[in-house]
Amino acid sequence: MRRVAVAAGGAAAAWSAPALAAIWPPAARALGIQSRLPGAPDGVALTFDDGPHPQGTPAILDTLARAGATATFFLIGEQVERHGSLAAEIAAAGHAIGVHGHRHRNLLRLTPGQLAADLDRAAEVIAGATGSPLRLHRPPYGIFSPPGLRMVRRRGWRPLLWSRWGRDWSARASAASIADLVTRRLAAGDVLLLHDADHYSATGSWRRTASALPRVLEAIERRGLRPVTP
Repeated sequence: MRRVAVAAGGAAAAWSAPALAAIWPPAARALGIQSRLPGAPDGVALTFDDGPHPQGTPAILDTLARAGATATFFLIGEQVERHGSLAAEIAAAGHAIGVHGHRHRNLLRLTPGQLAADLDRAAEVIAGATGSPLRLHRPPYGIFSPPGLRMVRRRGWRPLLWSRWGRDWSARASAASIADLVTRRLAAGDVLLLHDADHYSATGSWRRTASALPRVLEAIERRGLRPVTP
């Protein structure tokens, strides 16, 4: 029985290891999942998840355009189906496009078949709307599963998490708290996680993110850094 328990524990640890990557950097490094940008002496990556969103995405795009800044948008396929013109607008503005899945689901809860179908549908919809090559992937909630990580890499996508976040999905967040948290101890190579949508978070959270973004951009410039795409 002890051997069975040990074996079961080992299997559970192996299954859950990729899910730890977002909160435990050693796990990310061991699995080859990037959470920072290599070789970026003065660059940081602004990334936005969960869009496109009919109000949030245009607000973010306007601020980025005024600042002459580029970002990476990890899009959800089901939202691209609803707002395809916005997805095209993101790409046309020169921002990088990443895959966030077709539906916003925890990969640990999906079978390999469900995972493959979700990734394939996301790729078809997102590439079709944006015309952009798909090279980056970030799972919902930052949670990978072993099959999910393998499938992402087989498709030639690079898994990318983050090193700073603004917790902008929370109903308790404010523009000031988001900007302070996401730029605290900001350094070259950091990947910043924000959201341009509230489809899967607190209602109206995109407004606080949009209000925080000018402060975030100012903090980046103040530290002698610049936004870059991975």
